[in-house]
Amino acid sequence: MSSGRIDSPMKIWAHYAGLLVLAAICLMPIWVMISTSLKNEVLIFDGTPVWFFFFPTLENYEYILTRGKFDRYLTNSVIVASLSTFLTLFLGGLCAYALARTEFKGRRFVANATLLVRMVPPAVLAVPAFAMVVTFSLDNDLAVLTFFYTALNLPFAIWLLFGFYKQIPVELEEAAIVDGASPLQVFFRVLLPLMKSGYAVAGIFAFRIAWNEFILALLLTGRKTRTLPVGAAGFITDTGVEWGRIMAMGTLIVIPPLLFTFFAARQIIAGMTAGAVKG
Repeated sequence: MSSGRIDSPMKIWAHYAGLLVLAAICLMPIWVMISTSLKNEVLIFDGTPVWFFFFPTLENYEYILTRGKFDRYLTNSVIVASLSTFLTLFLGGLCAYALARTEFKGRRFVANATLLVRMVPPAVLAVPAFAMVVTFSLDNDLAVLTFFYTALNLPFAIWLLFGFYKQIPVELEEAAIVDGASPLQVFFRVLLPLMKSGYAVAGIFAFRIAWNEFILALLLTGRKTRTLPVGAAGFITDTGVEWGRIMAMGTLIVIPPLLFTFFAARQIIAGMTAGAVKG
């Protein structure tokens, strides 16, 4: 007993020390990006890197917001990410509900196979997608990019929402129908309130993928339809990499996903926890 009491504080300290090291490893790239965005070219290309004590400047942000076409890239990213997320949740919810409530042979296989499709990396789909849009003259269109992002996110959304629908007792729907509720009323008043955590998790993941994806956006967009990641890559030129501006663009890009994740952290935790419990 005495040895256990002596080892217990050491284990606690070791546990928190490990968490601090892990947090430092995760936060260091973010700090390097933010600090680089606040430096001028002299500090960036200095032979001795300075990470903490330097005089910050906002000239990189000023250039991006005034002359870097940031508003156009932001508008395109918001349109594509928002529409693809909405379509993913709408179509994925319908498919997941059909799989969870309809009995047919091979239903479980179909539900699990949807996740296998998501295992295909976007780089593999980039060349066929580019050939398809060029053949049908659909390039440089935000609707095409929205379609591909929806198709890319649907398997994960279906797989995730399927597990949530399976945990909701069918008796709740049957009771609502007996009380005179229509199918739409059953969905919006009974099922949807119980599925908020699941839709929050699926929506955040779908939005983040559509917001940060680069390869498909690079191949399927033109000068007027570029998204933020593609716009950031424009600072890689033949003469070199404009590190200050590309880091400032990267800092602005990560703000919306971080805010969504921060404010929806409770729903994410509740959703992932509920998805791990079998009904």
